[in-house]
Amino acid sequence: GIILVAINPYKQLPIYGDAIIHAYSGQNMGDMDPHIFAVAEEAYKQMARNNKNQSIIVSGESGAGKTVSARYTMRYFATVSKSSSNAHVEDKVLASNPITEAVGNAKTTRNDNSSRFGKYTEISFDQSYQIIGANMRTYLLEKSRVVFQVENERNYHIFYQLCASAMQPEYEHLKLGRSRENKLL
Repeated sequence: GIILVAINPYKQLPIYGDAIIHAYSGQNMGDMDPHIFAVAEEAYKQMARNNKNQSIIVSGESGAGKTVSARYTMRYFATVSKSSSNAHVEDKVLASNPITEAVGNAKTTRNDNSSRFGKYTEISFDQSYQIIGANMRTYLLEKSRVVFQVENERNYHIFYQLCASAMQPEYEHLKLGRSRENKLL
């Protein structure tokens, strides 16, 4: 099937607004320029036409914008399905992002805040193809990082955050020490 490859342009582009969403809505794949919304439209159309679950794989380098691309896709679905009560479903689904990033992100030689986990987001639709909910599951990709880090890399951010809070009264019972780096990310 189609795979969406995210590429970060490192600047804001005016290609993700409601007018662009409406331009891609109802179009066939290939009729317009390649776009996140073209991929989302194809999945939405296939779901409605065949009454079957669809998947969109978002791939890309670290920092390429995979999470942002998923957010645009969810906003597309919310807009074209006219899911008024769920118009901000992407905000609700991604509200847990700071927690998942603390537990699953680490400093690597290529990126100070590299995701070392994968995300699977499931969006649920009703019989009229309006969004009724969503569920996000995460899975850790590098369990070995917990006990060993390559030179110039770090453990998951949460360990440094906990160590930085070691002297807080609510954490005394954990008997935490300070990290060598003594940094809070």
